[in-house]
Amino acid sequence: MSINPGWPVAVALVALLVVALGAHRVNGYGLERSSLVAAVRAIAQLGIAAVLITSVVSHLWLSVLLVLVMFALGVLTTSRRVEAPASWPAAALAMAAGVVPVLVVVLATGTIPAEGIAIIPVAGIIVGNAMTAHTLVGRRAFAALRDEHAQYEAALSLGLLPGQAIREIVHRRAPEALLPGLDQVKTTGVVTLPGAFIGVMLGGGSPVQAATAQVLVLFGIMAAQTVTVGVAERLVAARRLVSPDLRAALVD
Repeated sequence: MSINPGWPVAVALVALLVVALGAHRVNGYGLERSSLVAAVRAIAQLGIAAVLITSVVSHLWLSVLLVLVMFALGVLTTSRRVEAPASWPAAALAMAAGVVPVLVVVLATGTIPAEGIAIIPVAGIIVGNAMTAHTLVGRRAFAALRDEHAQYEAALSLGLLPGQAIREIVHRRAPEALLPGLDQVKTTGVVTLPGAFIGVMLGGGSPVQAATAQVLVLFGIMAAQTVTVGVAERLVAARRLVSPDLRAALVD
């Protein structure tokens, strides 16, 4: 089974976009323009990605280069989303700490072959989910530090070091960044059939092969997100990953 470009797909895409935009308008969220821009970008970017993957998939070094580009774009995206663009090196460190071990494990064990056709999709999924976790922990940590600045100053007055005071506040919020991923793992096969499962099925694989691929991806996501969040939390405490306003506020 395959889904080929054509009028049926075009009609379905337009209808779904109209539903999304209508829901925004009815609910008064004010994100119609953002949704439309996101939709146009998704079509353009996936089209470019399809062309690039077709061009590089037969060359391992080009496939690795494409993964590095994807990682770099993920770092820039999450740095902007947490409103700390100048802290992109710290964001890169946190994401790499989560992504690299997962890719090393799946390649070293031979779970996936060292070929572009396998590396690109798996790495893309892991990088994307690490990015999401980083964005969630960054936004929650920064919001907590702004809302609880008085507690931060109180902790300093009690003799805590700045890093310790920051972590006292941030540590309670960090696990919230992991809940969406954990819910996805817990409900897979019961509530949802995620992308890897559907992809293998659409590609002609058996249900058992699809389930195996999906479990591998889910475990990789859990590992990458948990490590990314843990490292990001420590970088926030070290004031290496902070927004400009917090950099000025979190003084010794």
